[in-house]
This record gives sequence, structure tokens and C-alpha cells, in this order.
Amino acid sequence: MEIFDLFDCDRQLTGQTIQRGQVIPEGMYRMVVHLAIFGSDGKMLIQRRTDDKSTWAGLWDITLGGHVVSGETSFQGVCRELSEELGLEMNAEKMRPSFTINFSNGFDDYYITEMDVDIHKLKLQAEEVSAVKWAEIDDIMSMIDSGEFIPYKKSLIEMLFEMKLSTGAHK
Repeated sequence: MEIFDLFDCDRQLTGQTIQRGQVIPEGMYRMVVHLAIFGSDGKMLIQRRTDDKSTWAGLWDITLGGHVVSGETSFQGVCRELSEELGLEMNAEKMRPSFTINFSNGFDDYYITEMDVDIHKLKLQAEEVSAVKWAEIDDIMSMIDSGEFIPYKKSLIEMLFEMKLSTGAHK
């Protein structure tokens, strides 16, 4: 059973934990991480979630996403998820999230990196990922429209593509 640390609204650890599936107490928050890997050709590596996932089953998603487990930092969580889901190791010494989006009971940290990956050499975690492929922004937008992709706000996908080679809000 996965255990998650709980945070206050300022992202400070509260010393409390929760098991996956338990209701998060009001005023407490969990941490989720996402990673968008872009190839040097500008395409994003996307994954198809397995058909038996409890949420978004069978839909395509950005490169990866998952919960940060108890005792991990956001960066450690994204590195673990990358290793578990795709069999890849992060080549950065340490990264900060490119941006964070708050949701009702947590924080979504988004990391963006460039990495040319041979998808035929990936070790997909059978319980999580059924397929991977490279996609251009127009492909992802069409997949959102057709219901094949998690229904992210299109502006989020645009921002990931816009920020793939830079950080911050300015050009």
C-alpha cells in the first residue's frame, strides 16, 4: 500500500500521512508529479495508460505522472516514476519543477526535459503503461478532441510545448 505525506497550503510537511484511496483531510494536500519528455525534434513522448487503471484507463497521457510517496521530494518522485514506468534514469543532477498547478487537494509539479529516447528500448511497467509513442502538439490536441487523451486543458499542453526549451514566463 502506498503512503503519501500530507502538506499544508504552503507545501510544508505536516508530519501526517495517508494511504492511497483514503480521503484527504480538509486543509491538507498531497503532491503529484508529471514529466514531459521532448525529443530534439520537438515531439513529446506520450504514454497510454493500461485498460485496468482506476482513473483515465486506456487513455493517452503526457510522458508520466504519479504520486510522490512518503519521504520523497518532488524531484525524487519524478525520478522514481520515470524508472518504474519507463525504465529510464533522469540525466539531471537535480531539477526544479518548471511550474506547479494547485488542485483541490494537492500540488501538481510539472517537469520538462529534452531527451532523445529509443522507444523500442523502454521497459514499460505492465501495470501502468501499455504503449508509448512520440507525438506533435497537433496530434495531442486531436487526441484530446477524440477522447483518446486525458482531457487536459489545451492551454496546458500548449504551455508544455512552449516551455520545452526554456524556463520562466518570459521569452
